[in-house]
Amino acid sequence: MTVARKVPLTRMIAMTIGLAGLGVALSPFFIPIGPIKAYPFQHMINIIAGILLGPFWALGAATLTGILRNMLGLGTLFAFPGGMPGGFIVGLIYHCLRVKRDIVAFTENIGTTVIGATLAYYLLVPAIGAKIPPIMGVSGVWALWIMFEVSCGPGALIGYLVIKALRKAGITEYFASD
Repeated sequence: MTVARKVPLTRMIAMTIGLAGLGVALSPFFIPIGPIKAYPFQHMINIIAGILLGPFWALGAATLTGILRNMLGLGTLFAFPGGMPGGFIVGLIYHCLRVKRDIVAFTENIGTTVIGATLAYYLLVPAIGAKIPPIMGVSGVWALWIMFEVSCGPGALIGYLVIKALRKAGITEYFASD
């Protein structure tokens, strides 16, 4: 019989802050696309946070990263709908739906591209008056989906590989609470 243990709150807070700091430190590595800055490493961080910490901690790490990037002039307001839903969805599927497989890393694309880009298009774009240029012959919300996926696709692949490496190194057990 396996005994479930609770991960200490201080460990969860430290990891959340560390991941947010890593997101800010990796800010120079972005792809400018229209009005957004695509940060593939943010999606890697969302996956790590979602799997290791859970949905609400991943949401917190992405929110903190977005706030810090914007305060430092390194990001755009698209950081919020672009980063927050992805980690939340990964954590939700991994922890709440109990799909305990690393492949859930690719559900980050659902949170970021489908949910995040759609929210950004219908709420953020009109609020800030951003112009979304046509991409690959498509316009509107579809163009924003492509822009977000340019960031999310590579980030999900990197996140998947990193979580596999962390698992192989035994680091994921440090945060196992189930």
